[in-house]
Amino acid sequence: MPSGSARRERGFTFVALLIAVAIISTGVTGAAELWSQQERRERERELLFIGGEFRRAIERYYLDSPGVAKSYPQELTDLVEDRRFPTPRRHLRRLYRDPMTGKAEWGVLEAPTGGIMGVRSLSGAETLKKAGFSPENQALEGAVSYAQWEFSYEPVAAHDPVGSARRR
Repeated sequence: MPSGSARRERGFTFVALLIAVAIISTGVTGAAELWSQQERRERERELLFIGGEFRRAIERYYLDSPGVAKSYPQELTDLVEDRRFPTPRRHLRRLYRDPMTGKAEWGVLEAPTGGIMGVRSLSGAETLKKAGFSPENQALEGAVSYAQWEFSYEPVAAHDPVGSARRR
C-alpha cells in the first residue's frame, strides 16, 4: 500500500495533467477558430471574384447581342455557350460553384425586360467584410448576409459601363 506522500504525488500529477490538457484544448480551439475565420475570408474573396466574372459575362452577353435589340441571357448556361451566333461564343469558361455554399446553384436576378441580369449567393451566413469594397462593389457595403451580395449588369448610366454590385 502506497504511503501518504506517494498518494499526494499521484494526485498532484493527475491535477497537473488535467490543467495541461485544459490549456492545450484552449490553444487548439483558438487556433481552429482563427483558421476557420481565415478560410471564410478567403471564400469571401473568391465570391467577390466569381461575382465579378458573372457580371462581366452578363455584360458581354448583353452588349454582344446580335441586331439592335439587346437581351440578357435566359439561363446561366447561356453564358458558357452563347448559341445566338453561327459559331457559339463563351462568355464564361464554366459555371462556377458558390464558394459560400459549395454548390453550383445561384440566386438569379431577373431583368425587368426578361432574362438574367445578375447573380447572388444563396448563403444566409453573416458577412465578415462590411466595408472597404472596390468601386464596382461599393453597393455591397453594409450587407448583413452573403445573399445580399448581388452582382449584376445594368446598362442604365452612360458613366457606369461595367455594371455594378448591388445590395438588396
